[in-house]
Amino acid sequence: MLFLPKTRWRQLHRWVVPIAAAPLLITAATGSLYSLLLDQGIDAFWLLKIHSGRFGPLNLQPYYSGLLGLFTLVVIGSGLALLLSGRRAIRPATRNKGTNGA
Repeated sequence: MLFLPKTRWRQLHRWVVPIAAAPLLITAATGSLYSLLLDQGIDAFWLLKIHSGRFGPLNLQPYYSGLLGLFTLVVIGSGLALLLSGRRAIRPATRNKGTNGA
């Protein structure tokens, strides 16, 4: 799977990152908002429930921190694969330029 063309990696990256980044952004936003509201004297405990993975009737609390870690690794892996696929395409061109006339 590492040997996919760069256009395919971009398509995969565009599909995977929004799905994987959404829980990360929700966790960061609810944690920050809860802290800001608490400084104002407002205890919005419901934000902590969302922050820890409880989305109304859907309770992901036992699995949420593991999912966040997995999603972080997926986003990093997808970005690195995209980066490395671009560098692999650039390297042969730079080698040819260096050997042609010096």
